[in-house]
Amino acid sequence: MGAGSGVVRGRPTRRAKRAGPLRPFIGHSLSSVPEEDVIGPIERGLRVNEQIRISPVRVINAEGAMLGVMPTNKALEAAREVGMDLVEVAPNERPPVCKIIDYGKFKYTQKKRLTKQKQHQVQIKEIRVRPKTGDHDIEVKVKRAREFLEGKDKVLVNVLFRGRELAHIDEGRRVMDEVLHALEEVGKLEKTPSMEGRRMTAILAPRA
Repeated sequence: MGAGSGVVRGRPTRRAKRAGPLRPFIGHSLSSVPEEDVIGPIERGLRVNEQIRISPVRVINAEGAMLGVMPTNKALEAAREVGMDLVEVAPNERPPVCKIIDYGKFKYTQKKRLTKQKQHQVQIKEIRVRPKTGDHDIEVKVKRAREFLEGKDKVLVNVLFRGRELAHIDEGRRVMDEVLHALEEVGKLEKTPSMEGRRMTAILAPRA
């Protein structure tokens, strides 16, 4: 148009983006999964109760039943009615998935489980035998090694050779095989028998 038309050109306005329908939840089924598996480690930094800003949300109750999509304030009311918390377990879904649980109890259970896992640090215990070790002494050593393995520790079996005993390595191997055979129910061979200087060694790990 000419300058005298009195019309001012401006930037074209953008059309408002039409909100599409709610996308169905297509992740892993949460309805029958224990709450600790749904939520994961407590260090994950979950949004709980009023921290959940987005609305609506898809809700699973404490028994694992799907309650469907509802406004977040309604989901909070449902959680409070049973004395529990609303926890966002799948924030990237649309709508986000929340579960009603006792969050305080959940955190305590998770912390207790993690502490128990860290309590036992696997150690390598050692038993020593000689090519001429008698049957009774071997039984005592095997009993001790069995206790180590049942306690989830590894066992280093050492057959020590002194002086002329190195000329009879087969005797040492016989003792080694006797010990390993006696422990095969509770231990699995992690390092096969081999000579290291004046000793023959093998390592057993506890069976799962």
